[in-house]
Amino acid sequence: MKKNLLILTLFLFVLPLTFLRAEEFRKLPVNTYIDKMKAGWLGQMAGVGWGGPTEFKWKGEIIPADKMPQWKPEMVNQFVQDDIYVEMTFLRTLELHGLDASIRQAGIDFANSRYGLAHANRAARINLRNGIAPPDSSHPRFTRHGDDIDYQIEADFSGLICPGLPNEVIRLGEVFGRLMNYGDGLYGGQFVGGMYAEAFFAKDVHKIIQAGLGSVPRGSQFHECISDVIEWHRQNPNDWQRTWELIEAKYQDNPDYRRASCLGGSFNIDAKINAAYIVMGLLYGEGDIDKTIIVSTRCGQDSDCNPSNAAGILFTTMGYSNIPERFTSALDPKGKFSHTPYNYDLLTAVCEKLARQAVIKSGGRVQKESSGKDVFVIPVKKAQPSKLEQCWKPGPIANSRYTPQERDKMDLDVKLTESKKGPDDVIYRYGIDFQEDEFMRKWLVLGPMPYVGREDVHIDSNIDGVPMTRREIKRVWGIDSIDVVDFQPKVTIDGKEYEWTVMEAKHDVIDLSKLVKEDPDYKVAYLWAQIDMPMDRRYLAGVGFQNGVKIWLNGELVHENWSDWHVIVDDDRFQLNLKKGKNQIVMKVQSGESPTGFCFRLLDW
Repeated sequence: MKKNLLILTLFLFVLPLTFLRAEEFRKLPVNTYIDKMKAGWLGQMAGVGWGGPTEFKWKGEIIPADKMPQWKPEMVNQFVQDDIYVEMTFLRTLELHGLDASIRQAGIDFANSRYGLAHANRAARINLRNGIAPPDSSHPRFTRHGDDIDYQIEADFSGLICPGLPNEVIRLGEVFGRLMNYGDGLYGGQFVGGMYAEAFFAKDVHKIIQAGLGSVPRGSQFHECISDVIEWHRQNPNDWQRTWELIEAKYQDNPDYRRASCLGGSFNIDAKINAAYIVMGLLYGEGDIDKTIIVSTRCGQDSDCNPSNAAGILFTTMGYSNIPERFTSALDPKGKFSHTPYNYDLLTAVCEKLARQAVIKSGGRVQKESSGKDVFVIPVKKAQPSKLEQCWKPGPIANSRYTPQERDKMDLDVKLTESKKGPDDVIYRYGIDFQEDEFMRKWLVLGPMPYVGREDVHIDSNIDGVPMTRREIKRVWGIDSIDVVDFQPKVTIDGKEYEWTVMEAKHDVIDLSKLVKEDPDYKVAYLWAQIDMPMDRRYLAGVGFQNGVKIWLNGELVHENWSDWHVIVDDDRFQLNLKKGKNQIVMKVQSGESPTGFCFRLLDW
């Protein structure tokens, strides 16, 4: 009897373990993975191409049906669209440095990017280039863009290389999303990536959305927002515009849900409301491509990014081989994505390679079936979201800074180092450091800094989007804030202390906006260098500048000019008489609504 009881007990114990073991893994044929992954990229391209003409033209209002563009097959070729190529910087980091690439390496690679950026991406890249390493590069102390949409736009890659692996998606968010976003802004990307990861196995958009939501910490406003949209859809299953109104009332008009919005008013680039529009497209699209993209687009705001995410997820559920021809017929597989080494075929090949690594890294395996085909055997693990944090209640900073050795890996246009000897840090010796016709790329720099006296001529200029007039800019141009004879290492201007630093530039035309941590418009900078001459000599100075330039030689103002042009090499020329010995050259450059830049060299007379 005892023997039978023991056998029964063991049977009852082992039986559930057997079933549990059977449920621990999901299988995904590699060919099926490739088909779905290719479709995910195609969906992004289709969504952003279709919605592109409407981007931010309708803010806080539904796009009228007759203003929705008509789909054309050639719209799919979105190779110069930043909503797509920026995330390929992250793929490139993984390709070169492996799935375990550090967040510091990710930051170096992002700092080395050359494309134009805005909002959270732009603020983060400025921080990174200024030596503020992640995670501080996205901390609210150093940026006001933590809740912006940026990583949400760019997170598609994380799900496309992590089929059924939400925890790897979350981890990649902590590596790449943490560069520019914090709190809800970070969660938006992890949510999108989580939906993609599940889209390889599920077709039901409700299940996919819930899987994405499982990657977001409860208690966050982001989790609350998506939960609201799900509930409002349940209440209004046939009326997407009523659900849009509910979203608008809470996440657009209620200041409690815009505490970290970088801008007020109708413009809303917050991750929450734009993620709501992604979910709107998926829920009310009901699996139909056109309805999904149209609803997500017509919700407004960032109305090319949102349908791009929604379509990418939907296309992933379908697979490339099942996408209607009108979305595939015009695709150029050899078209190269801007600022990347990838065309469509190379992109999908890299994703397959990384997916194989991700599956194995996460405890899965690549198994060869009797048919000879590879199959991903993927572990089923519950998502473990990142810690709860919100931009208006941030945690402590990490005091993370890049070392000089790490900064040397950044291919920066402009590098700064501490000045120890003042003008003697920047000596051009005739015949050694200085040659006629060569541009001077090394200077002491003070600034760029805001205009002095700006508030006297134009109250709150540019704060409300009202630019200064040319006349107003010229009025503040007359105010000089430094002693051009007696060098002072530190200078107090408008109550703020500035310190001269040594600047070395990579290019002949020097873009000083690279040194600005916030808005680069309406700025002034001072430059100082000295030339050591063995004899007296006359030169023709060639200078290019933005709006205004003043040049002092040995304390005497020798040139002043004003222009509305951008920097043009040698656009302004004047005679410059250098004396034997050390010659002190001080320059002031000023910009309006464009980056502060200049170039300077001495030409043979």
